[in-house]
Amino acid sequence: MHRPVNLPHREAHFVTRIGWLRAAVLGANDGLLSTSSLMVGVAAAAAGSSQIVLTGVAGIVAGAMSMAAGEFISVSSQADSEKADIARERLELRDDPEHEKRELTGIYINRGLPKALAIEVVEALTAHDALEAHTRDELGITDTSTANPLQAAIASAASFLAGGLPPLAAAVLAPVATVVWAIAIVAVLSLAALGAVGARAGGASVPPGVLRVVLWGSVAMAITAAAGHLFHATLG
Repeated sequence: MHRPVNLPHREAHFVTRIGWLRAAVLGANDGLLSTSSLMVGVAAAAAGSSQIVLTGVAGIVAGAMSMAAGEFISVSSQADSEKADIARERLELRDDPEHEKRELTGIYINRGLPKALAIEVVEALTAHDALEAHTRDELGITDTSTANPLQAAIASAASFLAGGLPPLAAAVLAPVATVVWAIAIVAVLSLAALGAVGARAGGASVPPGVLRVVLWGSVAMAITAAAGHLFHATLG
């Protein structure tokens, strides 16, 4: 009788980070852009230093809470859908296991396995854990892709806060006369760093990630600054 051999899996795959990486990068990017754009817009309207800082603090707190709540709700909905699909698959396996075997066999044949081998694989997997096999290969739900609402919410809130702190620090430390440029420069440098970290963590090429984040972030801040300036000119 052969004993199962558990071989150590030494490879580190970037896909295992997708559950928290998306929420963290999105939260940091939003925190940086939202806070920078808000303060730049207010500063362009000739506001005082205290008003600019207050805007930044309020934006960070409100944004972090909003991101956490939004991620928790959306990812919870995804998790509920996954649980409902798994429960439905469990019932189908109980009521018509032979049909489910044929269905899984068809999936493996479509992936390139000869029919005889596909049948053999299905029999082996079904004997081991039929629900796991169908969940993975029919529904596409795996441990690495399963939704985790709390993880996503915490990652989003913490990363939004981290993203909003550099421009806030620039607003606190810079003179009022140069605060717009100080916030903008810090924001662009932070965007570049964020793009590089996100690309590296996801295993992607760094230069395109940096360019994409810096370009669109700069456009967002420029539009906000223009809106603040025009609004101040209109009221003035």
